[in-house]
Amino acid sequence: MKKIVGLPFRIVDRVKFVVERQLVKGAGFQLLVVGIFIGLISLIGGLLVVPQGGELDDPGAAVWWAFLRLTDPGYLGDDAGTWRRFVSTLLTISGYVVFMGTLVAILTRWLIAKMTDLERGLTPVTLKKHVVVLGWTSQTLPLLSELLGSSGRMRRFLKKHDAQKLNLVVLSEEASAEQVHELRSAPGIGRRARQIILRSGSAIQPDALHRVACLDAAAVIVPGSAYEADSLISSDVETVKALLSIAAQARYYRTPLPYVVAEIQDVRKLPVVERAYPGRVEVIAGNATISRLMVQNVLHPGLSEVYNELLATGEGNELFVRGGDVAEGLTLAEFAARLPRAIVLGLLHPAPGSGWRVNMPAPSDTVIAPDDRVVLLAGDYLHTEADPKAEPLTEVRRGRTEVAAYKRHKAHRVLVLGWSHRVPGLLVEFGRYGPRNFELDMVSAIPLKEREREIAGYGVSLERLNGRMLEADYMVDQDLRKLDPASYDTVILLSSDRIGSGEEADARAMVGYLQLEDVLMESPRRPQVIMELSDPANRNLLFGHNSEMLISPMVLSHVLAQVALRRELRAVLDELFTVGGAEIQFRDAQAYCLPASTDFQLLEKIVAASGEVALGVFRMIADERGKHLQLLPERKQHLGLQVGDRIVVLALT
Repeated sequence: MKKIVGLPFRIVDRVKFVVERQLVKGAGFQLLVVGIFIGLISLIGGLLVVPQGGELDDPGAAVWWAFLRLTDPGYLGDDAGTWRRFVSTLLTISGYVVFMGTLVAILTRWLIAKMTDLERGLTPVTLKKHVVVLGWTSQTLPLLSELLGSSGRMRRFLKKHDAQKLNLVVLSEEASAEQVHELRSAPGIGRRARQIILRSGSAIQPDALHRVACLDAAAVIVPGSAYEADSLISSDVETVKALLSIAAQARYYRTPLPYVVAEIQDVRKLPVVERAYPGRVEVIAGNATISRLMVQNVLHPGLSEVYNELLATGEGNELFVRGGDVAEGLTLAEFAARLPRAIVLGLLHPAPGSGWRVNMPAPSDTVIAPDDRVVLLAGDYLHTEADPKAEPLTEVRRGRTEVAAYKRHKAHRVLVLGWSHRVPGLLVEFGRYGPRNFELDMVSAIPLKEREREIAGYGVSLERLNGRMLEADYMVDQDLRKLDPASYDTVILLSSDRIGSGEEADARAMVGYLQLEDVLMESPRRPQVIMELSDPANRNLLFGHNSEMLISPMVLSHVLAQVALRRELRAVLDELFTVGGAEIQFRDAQAYCLPASTDFQLLEKIVAASGEVALGVFRMIADERGKHLQLLPERKQHLGLQVGDRIVVLALT
C-alpha cells in the first residue's frame, strides 16, 4: 500500500490563506490587517533611508519619516537626494493604495453594511403597549389601514392601556424599502406610515418575536398567509408555532401573556390553537367567515353591500360596542332616544366563564346593567355617546321577537365556478341551513379525485346537499355555455388559490366574469352573481358591474383589526353571520302599512312593532355612485320609497 504524501504548501499560499481568514472576520479585522501592512511598509521604507545618514540615521526617526510620507503626500516635496526622493515616492504611492484606498473602502463597506442591517429591521424595538402584526400578507395593508382609521375605538384602546400614541410594529420575512413605499402609497395610511415600524423575521422564530417585543404588546394580530396547496407547512401550522413561542417566552421571563387575535384557514384547527395559547386569544376562522358571508348573501341577495359597509372603515356605518356604564340603569328605549345618529341593536350579557350571551334584537324595556355591553350601529364612535345638546327622539317600543316558521320553497340552484380551499367550508355552511333546499354544482378544471379528497376531510356529504362536482373550465366559452348558467338562481365566482398570486387569481376571476356576462346577456333570465376577489386594489376595475363583490382580505382585515381593538365584537359578528339567532334581512317595503310620506323615525316605530330593528333602505335603483344601500338615514328624512325598494332589518331567524 502506497503512502500518500501531501503536496507541500507554498509560503505565499499560506500567507494568502491566513490573510483571507482575517479579512472575512469583519471590518475590525480588516482594519487590523491594513494597520499591519501600514506598519510593515513604514518599517521597510524607514530602514531603506537609514544608510543615507543625516537626520534620519536614527531608525525610529526614519520609520516616522516613512509613516508621514505614507499617510500624507504633502511631504513629498521636502525631500532631497535621489534615493530619498525615490523611496518617498514609493511610500506616497503605497499610501494612496493602502492607506487611502483600502481604508476608505473598508470603512465605506462597513457603513453600508450597518445601514443595510438597520434598514432590514434587525434591532429589537423598545416599545410597550403597542400593536404587533405578525406577517406581511395580502391582508397587512388593509389591516394597518383599519387600525389607523378606527379613531374612536383607538382612543378608547389607548386609554384602556394607558398609552399616549399608537405604535404599530409589523414583522415581515424581509423588511425592505419597497415595503415602506407600499405603506406610504396605501389608501388610509399615507403620511401615517411613520407610525409603523418594520422588523425582519418569521413568526415561527423566537428571536423574531423578541425583536417586535410581543410580550410587551397590548395586542398581537396574526393574519393568515397565502394558501399553498403543495406545502406541508400551512399558515395554520405557522400560527400555532408562533403562539407556542410567545407562550414559551412568557414562561421564561415570567411575564403575562399578551392578548392575541389569530386567523386560521382550517376551522378544524381551532381546538389546537386554543390549546397552544393559554392566554387571552380570539381565533378568527378566515375560510369559515367568508363562507358564512357567501351563504348569507345567497339567501339574501344584496347583503354583500351591507357587510361591505359594516366591515370596512371609512365612509358609511360600522358596528360599535360600548360598556354598560355609559347608560347604566336606563332602558334600551331611553338610551336610544338620546342617540339621534345611532341605532341600538341590543345587548351582550356576561355569560358564565369568559363569554357573552347575545341579546339582539332586545326588547326596548330591557334595563342596561353596568356589566352589559351595548351594541350599536353608527357612522362614528362619537355618535354612540349621548348628545346633551340634541333634541331627544321619541322612544321606540319593541317587544320580543317571535321566530317565524320556515316555509319550504323550491330548490335553490347554485353554480360555483372555480376551486379554492374555501369550498369545503362553503359546503359545510350550506349544510347548516338544514330546512332549506339547495342544489349545488361545483365546476373546476382541477381533477375530480383531488377535489373529492379535500371534501372528504371535512366529512361533507354531497348527496345530502344535492351536490355535484363537474370537471370543466369556465374560461372556455364552449364549456361555460354547456353549463347554462342562466338556469341557476345564483352563480358564485371564486378567486382561486392554485394560482401564483392574488393579482393573477383575480385576473382569471374578472375575465371569467366578463365571459359570464356575455353568456347571460343572451338569456332573458339573469341569476344572482357573487364574485370573490383577493386583491383590494382590483375593487374598482369592474366599474358598473352587475355582480355582488366580496373582497376577502378587506373583510378579514376589518374583523381582525376591530376584534383586536374591541374583543366583544367577536360575539356580535358571530351572531350576525352564522346560522340561527340575529340576522340582517330584507323586507319588502310593501309588506308594511306605511303612509305616503314616511321618514326613518316613523319606519323604526312600525318595524319595532314586529319586534325587529330597522337599519335602513335598500333601493331598487342605484344612485350615481352605484350604491343601493342607505343605512341609518337622517331620522326626519323623507324616504320616498318606490316599488321594489326593500327595508333592511335586524331580525331573529
